[in-house]
Amino acid sequence: VVRDEILGIKSVDTDLCYEGDAIDFARKSGLNIIKTNPSFGTVRVKLGENEIDIASTRKEIYPRKGHLPVITEIGCPIKEDLSRRDFTVNAIAKRTTDGEIIDIFEGIKDIENKNLRILHKNSFIDDPTRIIRGLKFAVRFGFDLEENTRKLQDEYLSNVNYDMSYHRLKQELKDAFNLNKAEVYNKFIEQKMYRLISNNEPAYIKNGKAIEKYISENPSENSWLVYLSGFDLSNLSLTRKEKIYLTETEKINIC
Repeated sequence: VVRDEILGIKSVDTDLCYEGDAIDFARKSGLNIIKTNPSFGTVRVKLGENEIDIASTRKEIYPRKGHLPVITEIGCPIKEDLSRRDFTVNAIAKRTTDGEIIDIFEGIKDIENKNLRILHKNSFIDDPTRIIRGLKFAVRFGFDLEENTRKLQDEYLSNVNYDMSYHRLKQELKDAFNLNKAEVYNKFIEQKMYRLISNNEPAYIKNGKAIEKYISENPSENSWLVYLSGFDLSNLSLTRKEKIYLTETEKINIC
């Protein structure tokens, strides 16, 4: 939300974080609680006509690299919560009481320089799906990977740990390719991000602009698969409907 505000973009989300236990805060404040998730320290409340999620600040570790993190503390200082984010541009907070910006990792500077920079050297090792998130943000906002971040990405892609959460990877791929931008496909190829899916090289590569045009004329909830036809997708656990769509798409001559 703060990133979008700085960029002058209207945010579709209300993303609130409470420095402490958000569930306890909601109860003591007499808020209209809809549901809680004690495991993650989140609470959904109703304010007027709106439903809003409030998250507790939390610390996480990755005991299994590439898989979901484990929460080690709920109600930690905001600095610790921000330090678990993917890129500095997404690690900025704004205090609701007085509007003060909390920018510990110089995310504003990176926004001004159009840089995507990870917070620590093991970021991609902990969560390789951040590579696809970076692709999505780069295309959406016209950013480039900061030099050291690009180096660490290349290093990871040269030695991928295939014991990862493919469910999360699949969702990130859907989000990125559903932007329907040839630039996403081109960067995906040029930077060899396809190695996240499988260690097999693509059987063939299509023309990104042609795919973008085809999807614009033939939209579908599974359009992201048009871009990924030609790749080994066996690790992604496609649904029956997705498999049928992919098979039909592969018969179409897009060039």
